[in-house]
Amino acid sequence: MMTASALRAGADQQVEIRRSSKRRRTVSARREGQRTIVFIPEGLSDDEEVHWVGEMVRRLDASDSRKGAGALGSDSALVERARQLSAQFLSGLARPVSVRWVQNQQQRWGSCTPDDGTIRLSHRLKMMPAYVVDFVLLHELAHLLEPGHGPRFVALLGAFSDAAKAQGYLEGFSAAHLVDAPTRPKSERFPEPPVRVPNPHTRPGVNRNGLLLNNNEPSLW
Repeated sequence: MMTASALRAGADQQVEIRRSSKRRRTVSARREGQRTIVFIPEGLSDDEEVHWVGEMVRRLDASDSRKGAGALGSDSALVERARQLSAQFLSGLARPVSVRWVQNQQQRWGSCTPDDGTIRLSHRLKMMPAYVVDFVLLHELAHLLEPGHGPRFVALLGAFSDAAKAQGYLEGFSAAHLVDAPTRPKSERFPEPPVRVPNPHTRPGVNRNGLLLNNNEPSLW
C-alpha cells in the first residue's frame, strides 16, 4: 500500500517522497522529467528519510553525469530528445526540421536557423552531462519560437530548473580550456562570465561579443 507522498523543492529539482507499507528494507528512486521520485519504507524515521533521499538523489546525479550524451550519440536520438524537450517545456510548439551533431562548429555550443528550422549541436557536448546537452538543445529549440534573447525567450526557458547549473558548467569548461565564454544578455538571468585579461605576448583581437581575446582562442556558444 502506498501512503501519501511528500514533495520537496530542492535547489535544482523537485523531490517527491513516496512511503510504502509493502517496503521493509529497500529504497529506490527514479527520474521523471525534472522530478526525482524516491520510494522508501513506511517505517523509516525522519532522519533516515533525509539520509536516504539525499543518497538516492546523489546516486542519480552521478549516473546522469556518467551517461552524459552517450544515449544521444546519433542524430536520430537527438531528434527524439528535441521532440521530448519541446513537448515538456515548449508545449510542443518548437518543431525543428532537422537536429544533428556537427564537428565543424568550433565557436558555438549550438546554433539554430529559424528560417529553415535546422538545429546543430557541437560534437564536444557529447562528453558532457545530459542536463547540459538538454540545456543547449532547449536553448536552440526556443530560438525557433523567439530569435532574440529578450523577455519572451527567457520565459520560454523559465521552467528548465537546471539552466543556471548548466550555464555554470559550460563557463567552467570554457575557463578550464582557456577559451572565452560568450557574454549573455542580462535579461537571461544567468551569471555573466568574467572578462579574462588577454595574453600580453599575443596580439589581441576582438570577438563578436566585443571581448578582448587571443586570436587563436574562439568564442564559444
